Amino acid sequence: MPCLNEAETVAVCVSKARRFLERTGIDGEVLVADNGSADGSSELARDAGARIVHIAQKGYGSALLGGIRAAYGKFVIMADADDSYDFSQLDSFVDSLRARNSLVIGHRYRAESDPGQCRRCIDTSETRC
Repeated sequence: MPCLNEAETVAVCVSKARRFLERTGIDGEVLVADNGSADGSSELARDAGARIVHIAQKGYGSALLGGIRAAYGKFVIMADADDSYDFSQLDSFVDSLRARNSLVIGHRYRAESDPGQCRRCIDTSETRC
C-alpha cells in the first residue's frame, strides 16, 4: 500500500485488509510503503497492524516498486491508502491469482452498463469476467 501523508485513512485501510486476511484464513501481510510521510501515517499504519517499509526515492512508482520488492507473499495486491478501494472485497482477486491468471486488475468505478461489475481478470491468453 503506497502511502504519502494519508493519516486520515491509512489505519482504516490497514484494518480492512487485515480483516480480509483473518476472514479468509490467508497467511499474509499488510505492507505500507511509506514515501516520506510527515503526518504520522507510518505510525498509524504500524499501530493498525501493517509492516512498514520506508521508501527514500520519491514518487508513487518508487513507492509501488519498493513495496513490491519488500513484500514476502506469493501474490501482491496493491491498492492506495486513501480508502478509495474496498479491501474487504479481495476474494475474487485472490481466486483469480490462485487460478494462475498472470494479472488481475480492479478499479474503483462501476460500469454504468453493469453496475455490479467492477473487476476484470486478465490471463495472458484471454480476458474473462
